[in-house]
Amino acid sequence: MKGNNSYINRQGTSPNTRVAVSQKNKIYSVPSGQAAFQQIGVVSSFGLSESRTIDEVRGLGMGDQIAELVPGNTPSMSISITRTLLYLSNIYQVFGYKGGVDGLVRSLKHHQWPFDIKQEMVFSRIASQEAAQPKLVAPASDGVNDAILTFFEACWMESYSATFSADSAMIAEDVSVKATDVIDGTSTYGELASDADSTGNNPFSDSGSSIRYSNGGAGVPTGLI
Repeated sequence: MKGNNSYINRQGTSPNTRVAVSQKNKIYSVPSGQAAFQQIGVVSSFGLSESRTIDEVRGLGMGDQIAELVPGNTPSMSISITRTLLYLSNIYQVFGYKGGVDGLVRSLKHHQWPFDIKQEMVFSRIASQEAAQPKLVAPASDGVNDAILTFFEACWMESYSATFSADSAMIAEDVSVKATDVIDGTSTYGELASDADSTGNNPFSDSGSSIRYSNGGAGVPTGLI
């Protein structure tokens, strides 16, 4: 991919605060013609959305009362990305497809293989020093600060749009992406994970949980006793 090391993609400094700032949110993928993750430049927005159906379990003759809520299957996570179009680098190219000046890809129907995305929320130096559980943070690629890493595996573009308008000089490309899986890159997932309390709210550990479950709850809410 052309233009990845040009002046327009130079990196500057960002503030150190306790509040997470978008300037420290780094997005990586493997661009066309490259073999390793590289940070994607001139991304103006990166959004994540996820939802699933929660089914209600009720019993006849028990009145208007929910016995339990049962989570349904979780659909694929949706990712929305807006990026400024560059002559030597379009949004297809930064995700590995040979489009623009690199090749023939001009449409979603030309995509034959999925791609991966890495998100890196880099800690400010304040947060790095104050982190109470450093074992939960993976080192950032810059080797200076800690970061929370998230990998979106086997992604496919679901929609693409770009508007060329006489009223605006800049051109932005928008894509909606679906991810097959979302992981942190190091942990073991699944029912047989070695750490029984790896996801939190386990009612059979000291972490506490809902008061509806055995041994759970940090205390009974006012009005229930």
